[in-house]
Amino acid sequence: MRAGLVELQSVRFSPMHIRGIRRLAYSLLAYSMAGVLLTLGQLQPERASAENQDWPAWGGGVENLHYSSLAQINRDNVNQLQVAWRFDTEEQGGLQTSPIVVDGVLYGLTPTQKVFALDAATGKLLWKFDSGIKGSQPDRGLAYWSSATDKRIIVGVMNFVYELDAATGKPISSFGKDGRIDLQEGLGREPRWQSIALTSPPVVYKDLFIVGGRNPETLPAPPGDVRAYDARTGLSRWSFHTIPHPGELGYNTWPRNAWQQSGAANNWAGMAVDTKRDIIYVPTGSAAFDFYGADRLGDNLFADSLIALQADTGKRIWHYQAVKHDLWDRDFPSAPVLVALKRDGKDVEAVVQTSKQGFVYLFDRITGKPLNPIECHKYPPSTIAGEMAAAEQCLPATPVPYARQAITENELTNRSPEIHQWAVDHFRKIRNQGQFVPFSVGTETLVFPGFDGGAEWGGPALDPETGVIYINSNEMAWVAALFEDTGEHGARAIYMSQCAVCHGDKMAGSPPEIPTLSGIGDRLSPVDIATTVRKGKGRMPGFPNLYEDQLNALVNFLLTGENKELSSAEPLPPGMKYRLTGYRRFLDPEGYPAIRPPWGTLNAIDLNSGAYKWKITLGEYPELAAKGIKDTGSENYGGPIVTAGGLLFIGATNFDKKFRVFDKRSGDLLWETTLPFSGNATPVTYAVKGRQYVVIAAGGGKDLKSGSGGVYVAFALPNETKH
Repeated sequence: MRAGLVELQSVRFSPMHIRGIRRLAYSLLAYSMAGVLLTLGQLQPERASAENQDWPAWGGGVENLHYSSLAQINRDNVNQLQVAWRFDTEEQGGLQTSPIVVDGVLYGLTPTQKVFALDAATGKLLWKFDSGIKGSQPDRGLAYWSSATDKRIIVGVMNFVYELDAATGKPISSFGKDGRIDLQEGLGREPRWQSIALTSPPVVYKDLFIVGGRNPETLPAPPGDVRAYDARTGLSRWSFHTIPHPGELGYNTWPRNAWQQSGAANNWAGMAVDTKRDIIYVPTGSAAFDFYGADRLGDNLFADSLIALQADTGKRIWHYQAVKHDLWDRDFPSAPVLVALKRDGKDVEAVVQTSKQGFVYLFDRITGKPLNPIECHKYPPSTIAGEMAAAEQCLPATPVPYARQAITENELTNRSPEIHQWAVDHFRKIRNQGQFVPFSVGTETLVFPGFDGGAEWGGPALDPETGVIYINSNEMAWVAALFEDTGEHGARAIYMSQCAVCHGDKMAGSPPEIPTLSGIGDRLSPVDIATTVRKGKGRMPGFPNLYEDQLNALVNFLLTGENKELSSAEPLPPGMKYRLTGYRRFLDPEGYPAIRPPWGTLNAIDLNSGAYKWKITLGEYPELAAKGIKDTGSENYGGPIVTAGGLLFIGATNFDKKFRVFDKRSGDLLWETTLPFSGNATPVTYAVKGRQYVVIAAGGGKDLKSGSGGVYVAFALPNETKH
């Protein structure tokens, strides 16, 4: 610096000029150092960036925050986003998958559950693995495990779990049997009859991976055991019985033989892991049969619960049961989130769980103590013979629910006077008494929020810097009733026991997700129908429990309506005295929700205070928007992610195919684009060689007018502006 000053003096700068130049030099040096610190994330978290940053687990990490500290894409430049690459799987069927990114490689799934690896910066295919099994269930993600010498991808393909070499995609021969294990085994029941599929990815803890599974909602169904396996060998390490065995806690909340005959109470939505405390948090679903429980009288612990288990042993630490003796399919629909919050000026390590009803549950991560008040109330008894609904149910008092809890006539659709009157006429025939009203025979009951939420499997995003949680929510009313099973035999009895719970006693279904079965022979061959029944498809589980003549008789019944008697003496699936008339949305004659908007929302809630930061509608119907009916919201599946750049990214909406970016502080829309298919998946973000990317899987499938596919789309800033 002194030499520089001498040189400057030689050109006859005055002392005043020299002092000014010195100040300028110091300022430039300070500015440069600030830039270095900024890059290292030591100044202003909202402007942190990274040369390389992965998205190594579903939800971004084992805490499941859906959060990234990347900030290259931010409020100031997000309007410059452009497509960086696209990868078309060239398959139909839809995608609900969030990929993972490790060491600059993106790992994902096709609609039929082939596994692939791409260069995360270019989208170039590196390898693809085809198990030979055509996957037909949702498959929402993968997991990654590594040691000093191994790097493996752990992925569910229907009822199997494979481990693949991350570099080549080839199965690890020393894992399980020829690179895979079968989840039908190890449940204490005949393996070949068990209907189970891994729809949410395993969670990895040290040298273990831990799984749940998707089970049927009617009997027979396997138990929902939570199971841990050795990541190197595939050998079983522990199992937690969600339907307790004799001598286990909760056994007396079921009939004595329930552990051998009842099913479900399963973890299908995913889990979260506190690696510091070695605790895994497991939300569970309802017990089968979902809507009539005379064969499972009692509270049915650990169904509809959040369970904290020791991750290395599976031993229970604490639990909270949200719904006792569930008769409404009110299971926890998403993986929990782990975060630190403020309570009475102190930091509290919390676990956060969203629900279908529209409530946020907050618990102390270590003790299970609720962090917000939970209020219990009495509810009506069941009027169905043999049924005994729980007398009391409990719900959080704060925060305020993010979904409406009741509908009145004033809140019915008003798209036109005629449609409003239609809605009023139908509404007056429906029982509408709020939450936890048991179904009855002959009269439909309004279920609101509906069977699909409120919150759904996409899960929330949580900003750890602010404690704000972002939840997308459905506001769709559904209707259902029970009917008495006549005890008939033959093909129709099989349909009523296995299919009617979704497709209804009259095969009407609830399109598009639950299609009508009328005229199915015009769309599918008998072989296709049989394959779908055996393996399942979409939200429909498989039914491997049917014997060959039962399956053939069922297919014939679906095609012809003939109630063929069965020739064999094989037992029919378990009978239930009462069954559901089917899942049915409360829609107007033109197929739109019969209630007033919003039909879908996006919510920002400060978990430290319980106050809402903002609430906006999410999604629209393009044909209604073209008529001037905009900002209605729509059903949405797939969650958001939030970043240190001040942004919230979300696809999710069923009908408009939009991918949107909002200002996380205000909820203002900053950017949007149209995807090739609806993005019913949670996006991911990562950085490779200093460039930040955002990727979403666009597969559609929930709007029959738009078809389905399987395209991964990556967005980034133009190269010349990314810095």
